[in-house]
Amino acid sequence: MIHITEFSSEIQQRLNYYVYRLIDPRNGETFYVGKGVGNRLFAHVDGALANQGDGLSEKIERIREIRNVGLEVVHIVHRHGMSEDVAFEVEAALIDAFPGLSNEVGGHNSGDRGPMHVWEIKRRYEADPITFHHKVVLISINRSATARELYDATRYAWRIDAAKAREADYVLAEQSGLVVAVFKVDDWFKSNSKHFEGFPSAPGRWGFVGAAAPQDVARLYLHKRTPKREKGAANPVRYFFSASAVPEEEVKTL
Repeated sequence: MIHITEFSSEIQQRLNYYVYRLIDPRNGETFYVGKGVGNRLFAHVDGALANQGDGLSEKIERIREIRNVGLEVVHIVHRHGMSEDVAFEVEAALIDAFPGLSNEVGGHNSGDRGPMHVWEIKRRYEADPITFHHKVVLISINRSATARELYDATRYAWRIDAAKAREADYVLAEQSGLVVAVFKVDDWFKSNSKHFEGFPSAPGRWGFVGAAAPQDVARLYLHKRTPKREKGAANPVRYFFSASAVPEEEVKTL
């Protein structure tokens, strides 16, 4: 099979926006899903070869492992000929469908419109909208987290403005558009083994130490419906510092 490293200009014009998967040839596993135009799907391998720094992403490390054993990443164009809006939706659906991906950011609107049990659908759309009575940080966490895991899933590890996060009264954990836990934070720390024993270091990210919020506070927020995200917003961390339900700041995830 011929190894292809780029598309011709004619192919690029015909593809328009497309959604693609990167596959590990050693086990057939999809390890990354993305969308783009032109030669976007080939850029990951190029970036892995060019990046010589420390703290490499899981995606880049996977690509290097594949290349080191003499194999090539398999590139699959899953759907093409789309507008950007449609490509966002297809990409998000695939990210939801393939667990264990190396994507650092979840799919577009996955927290609001991603996979849900029918009871989750009923509970979410019949839930009362949230009203903010405190300064809060709202964090969208993995929907598979259990009650025992909620604290760890919420507190570690995020790209945040630590100074701004420290101004908040509480941290709310969000799953599928509903608040599922409320925490009172003692402090935020850099995400490393010094402050979080047993957790992997995550350079450039932060985590918090705290405890469950008092019951009278938790009752204000638990199972309330959270505000919709603005179009194109994918960062799991949002700040709400007033009752207006409008985020004052949203720090983009790299």
